Amino acid sequence: MNNRNRLTAYILAGLVLGVVVGYIANGSLANPTGFSDAMSLITTLFLRLIKMIIAPLVFSTLVVGIARMGDTREVGRIGIKALGWFVIASVISLALGLVLVNLFRPGDALAMSNLVPAAGTASGIATSSLTLKEFITHLVPSSIVDGMAKNEILQIVIFSLFFGTAAAAVGERAKPLVDAIDGIAHIMLKVTGYVMNLAPIAVFAAVSGIIAKSGLGVLKTYGVFMGEFYIGIVLLWIILTAIGFLFLGPRVIRLLAELREPTLLAFSTASSEAAFPKTLEGLERFGVRNRIAAFVLPIGYSFNLDGSMMYCTFATVFIAQAYGIEMSLGTQITMMLVLMLTSKGMAGVPRASLVVIAATLTQFNIPEAGLLLLLGIDHFLDMARSATNVIGNGIATAVVAKWEGELAPPVQKELATAELP
Repeated sequence: MNNRNRLTAYILAGLVLGVVVGYIANGSLANPTGFSDAMSLITTLFLRLIKMIIAPLVFSTLVVGIARMGDTREVGRIGIKALGWFVIASVISLALGLVLVNLFRPGDALAMSNLVPAAGTASGIATSSLTLKEFITHLVPSSIVDGMAKNEILQIVIFSLFFGTAAAAVGERAKPLVDAIDGIAHIMLKVTGYVMNLAPIAVFAAVSGIIAKSGLGVLKTYGVFMGEFYIGIVLLWIILTAIGFLFLGPRVIRLLAELREPTLLAFSTASSEAAFPKTLEGLERFGVRNRIAAFVLPIGYSFNLDGSMMYCTFATVFIAQAYGIEMSLGTQITMMLVLMLTSKGMAGVPRASLVVIAATLTQFNIPEAGLLLLLGIDHFLDMARSATNVIGNGIATAVVAKWEGELAPPVQKELATAELP
């Protein structure tokens, strides 16, 4: 068993063991919340280690990739292709969520129960929406140091675009600096390897903590809703894979195999961010040139959160159904278009999907208190969303590389890997 397969097996073992230990802790400990808080410290430490890596990794890989392209027209062409794919994937994800929530109608079962909170109850989730003006000004960092400190991926991408383009324009005089930044990228990937050794422990802590705190009973109470949402996630995976097959052919199956480890990591920790470094590595092993992967993947983390977008439409209409509010087709389409805008750039916001949903509820006169229906199970839903975001961005990056002729054949990639010291 090679190191990658061994780590995947350990993560899976941590996931299973976490469920068992969490269930025992929930039923036998006098203070399961205290156990959950202790486990959350381990999870928080791991996620902070990951966040420590992301800003320098995104900056270094993106700058080197753009600088070595040397042609600003090429950068623009790749960016347009990537954004085109992101828009199509966003529409598919949002539309699928709308279709399924209207087909399954999971909120009807709660509408007749006493579980629905009173309309005036505060949810505790900020409801401020992201206006067009705020979105545009948020794109450009007032200080790149501030953007990196806050892990604002979109701001880091914008700065890196300018920096890399300028380095390419300077030419030979910038080559030593570009080589040094390339060295930083390789160092950060090595650091990633060190941090990933802690992943099985972090997965165990995250899962055992949430099960100890919430118990398996919460899964039973909302089992139908969660089951239907997971059906939607599986359908979205199938659709994305089928579209990927149109461009990549049978190699899309190999791509999914390369993304297995980061997908499992994202699922276990409920964090797409935690899987970013391993996703980048997996894409390069698959054959995507570094300059394409380092350019498209960070942008995808702000513009192509397929799982999160499907959840936004699914959850918003679910809450409306729970309160007996019928939304016309035109209203739902309008809501979908609003979510197309408000969901962009939400990757860096804690509990981002809930924040976006809260803003959407207020715009369509749906009681904000409905968010309380989701808070208890949001972690379990976030696991599926995060894993889907990894799959969606992986396929998107590989397809863009194929369009650009930057996808190496498997044999060539294996030979290139074998030649490395």
